[in-house]
Amino acid sequence: MTRGFGIVGTGVIAAIHADAIAMLSKDGLADARLVAVTDVAHDRATAFAAARSCPAEPDLAALLARRDVEVVCVCVPSGLHAAIGIQVAKAGKHLVVEKPIDVSLDAADRLIDAARAAGVALTVISQHRFDPGLIELKRGLDAGALGRLVLGEASTKWYRTQAYYDSAAWRGTWAMDGGSLMNQGVHFVDLLRWCMGPLTEVTAACSTQAHQIEVEDTALALVRFASGAVGTILSSTAAFPGFPQRLEITGTEGTVTIEDGQIVRRAFAGASEPKAPAGAADAARSAAADPTAVDVASHAAQLADLLDAVDAGREPAVTGESGRAALEIVLAVYESSRTGRPVSLSR
Repeated sequence: MTRGFGIVGTGVIAAIHADAIAMLSKDGLADARLVAVTDVAHDRATAFAAARSCPAEPDLAALLARRDVEVVCVCVPSGLHAAIGIQVAKAGKHLVVEKPIDVSLDAADRLIDAARAAGVALTVISQHRFDPGLIELKRGLDAGALGRLVLGEASTKWYRTQAYYDSAAWRGTWAMDGGSLMNQGVHFVDLLRWCMGPLTEVTAACSTQAHQIEVEDTALALVRFASGAVGTILSSTAAFPGFPQRLEITGTEGTVTIEDGQIVRRAFAGASEPKAPAGAADAARSAAADPTAVDVASHAAQLADLLDAVDAGREPAVTGESGRAALEIVLAVYESSRTGRPVSLSR
């Protein structure tokens, strides 16, 4: 049975979703195809659809009315994720929502509740959970390979030009986007929590260093985990020329370092010497400097997981609640920076 996808919002990230849908069939992950797209900028939607041999519907209602659309990818500005997603859920379509889940916890809760009430599956994009290095690391952590966890570090040192922010009125705004941590760093916020467990406290500083925007382009946080471990979160779009995203997890029995989804260093207590690096990621050919340079394979893997979850009657690997937890951390960082005080988080 062919699984029909629709896309609402045909901006930069929509192309990644379209390519990921195509990859599902190409790689034998699922029989899937892009059925239709829509965007409030109809000319843009028409051009996007023509390049992918599918129709552009005049509005969201028309897209949702199609019986051949089973799953909808929500690729609109972040501050509209819940508003659009709720309409999709009420139409009985399963949901793939780009990160972050939205820009407020109230909006996230409304979206999660709507999906639950409609009985549809909801996944929030955190495609790096499906990167080979992260899969290997998580399996090792679950098996206790690093011992008791003591330190976790998540770093997103990327570069965006002023032209990037000027390319759309919603970019770099609190209402529709959020800053470098909300937009770019949220991926590794989710990964840090996924690997280290729930956070209990955040102390942070944010600033706008290199852009004319109302949000931060640099954020730094010291965090405490429920386990007693500590960590750091760093996110910036002012780090020229852009560097690989980095996650480092340290336990009493060793350390694993990941860059852009690849394990680049493993060091275990008792081993004669650390394993040789697997080869650092090339920032020049990654999203570190180019927002369109996103690896499609991990997006495809997350879409495949959603379809399997629907068929198996289980939750997707990345749930709406996972997206909400990452958002709560980001908002705690912002609050701590504004108040100059530590912020406690729910578990």
